[in-house]
Amino acid sequence: MKSLLNRKVYIGVASLLIAIIIISAFLLDKEVVATVEGNSITKEDLSTALMDQYGSEVLDTLIINKLIELEADKQKVKIPSQDIDAELQTITDSYGGEDSFDEMLASSGITLEYVKEDIERYLKTEELLKKRISITDEELKKYFEENKESFAQKEQVQASHILVEDEDTAKEVATKLADGEDFGELAKEYSKDTISAESGGDLGYFGKGEMVAEFEAEAFSLPVNEISDPVKTEHGYHIIKVVDKKEAKEANYEDSKEAIEEAIFNERVQTEYSAWIGELKEEYEIENTLNNV
Repeated sequence: MKSLLNRKVYIGVASLLIAIIIISAFLLDKEVVATVEGNSITKEDLSTALMDQYGSEVLDTLIINKLIELEADKQKVKIPSQDIDAELQTITDSYGGEDSFDEMLASSGITLEYVKEDIERYLKTEELLKKRISITDEELKKYFEENKESFAQKEQVQASHILVEDEDTAKEVATKLADGEDFGELAKEYSKDTISAESGGDLGYFGKGEMVAEFEAEAFSLPVNEISDPVKTEHGYHIIKVVDKKEAKEANYEDSKEAIEEAIFNERVQTEYSAWIGELKEEYEIENTLNNV
């Protein structure tokens, strides 16, 4: 997703926003939440401190969110639910899977519904900004020439692995694989790499220099669909299955054109966003009385 903000950082900001809104509900509450040498700190003290420190920033965020919603309604911009679900899956994957993502939500106090609303708002923002951004063929070609190395494809391997602590366990897993048991199910049962275990041990594609030396040497030497003997590294014992391989390829403009356009668009969104929000603030009537409260 072409993001205005790092999604993990933004979710952290959202968590603070929610906390302030909840605590602010107790603005006049004299209930004591802590004491220091018999001196009380009340909910009102806590709420006032939070409002003083973060109130203006949070209120501005809420105002911007409302402006985006109003402008999207005005221009009849709607986001299909499947687009929201697809972006939610991308974010979930960035946290290492559903379990890790759910843990983050629980620890930050953010609901899944809030995340979906945030995704929808961003996608609306992106759609609205598209009308302000045009990219020429000359710009695409210039970007390609200046960033050609980043569009070249290095030799890559897609592999799955099962990581265990000791050699005896590795041999036990190897025996079960030899007897025909499913690699993915054994990864979920045995692997101490809990992130990849959720997806059957899948590590995705990687190039040389991205994995520890012993692992890399085995993965790049194995044929596709072959499973290795246990490989010892500093992390433990790995059993590796090679799923696919990609040969190295030089950068090709036509093959890279879509990625180039996305990269340029993402840069333009960053620069256009602030100017666009400034224009919306001028266009819509806004009354901010926070400083008078």
